Amino acid sequence: MIDLLQYDFMRNAFISAVLVSIACGIVGTFVVVKKIVSLSGGIAHAAFGGIGLGYFLGFDPILTAIPFSLLSAIGIGTLNKKIRISEDSAIGLFWSFGMALGIIFIGLSPGYAPNLFSYLFGSILTVPVSEILIMVMLDIIIIACVLFFYKEFMAISFDEEFAEVAGLPTKKLNLLLLCLVGLSIIVMVRVVGIILIIALLTVPTLIAKKFTQRLSKLMILSTITASIFTICGLIISYLFDLASGATIVLVLVVVFGIVSVVRR
Repeated sequence: MIDLLQYDFMRNAFISAVLVSIACGIVGTFVVVKKIVSLSGGIAHAAFGGIGLGYFLGFDPILTAIPFSLLSAIGIGTLNKKIRISEDSAIGLFWSFGMALGIIFIGLSPGYAPNLFSYLFGSILTVPVSEILIMVMLDIIIIACVLFFYKEFMAISFDEEFAEVAGLPTKKLNLLLLCLVGLSIIVMVRVVGIILIIALLTVPTLIAKKFTQRLSKLMILSTITASIFTICGLIISYLFDLASGATIVLVLVVVFGIVSVVRR
């Protein structure tokens, strides 16, 4: 373990694992409790349009993916209300539109996009310092929003109808929560990739739910669980030369299976 830390890219990878765990532990708790996993997947795939736009304009794809992810979250959250189409249809619409737009932008970009697979399937070993700083800022925003709106988020997660009757602006709170999901997706995209983001966003919380049902404890335990097993997956992928994102997800799923059997 100590030998691994002598390499800059491994230090960056360990830091990224912790930062990602904070985002998926906090936001993933609301995603699981509120049952918006498929909606989160739609936002994740729609964010690919922002990555393609970054390649086309010559900017850092992560920076262009942030506003794209936020707009997708707001769009999915409001489309079924304004146009009166089902939530599944809104998810499918933004999912396909974002992916298609990203492919078009990448196709129009001059040259070859060598880092494309790192955004689709993850590459935690290649996360640069600049993206770590972005992760830190996004984590700070997520933590601050959850601390400030903790009671409101808890209300709409467990009983949205009662929260609306009580006078809470449930529509705006839901949109804010979806925006936090969008930000957490940006934090995780380089670690496990767009394809596997849903797993990292949900599995640590599913493991933690085997031990507690209290929301605050669930977020803390989800963060710890994600940190431990993301680092375990990272080490295994390095030792056996495996795809880092896929290995992290497999470790989490296997642990969930073991915990489910033991707790039963």
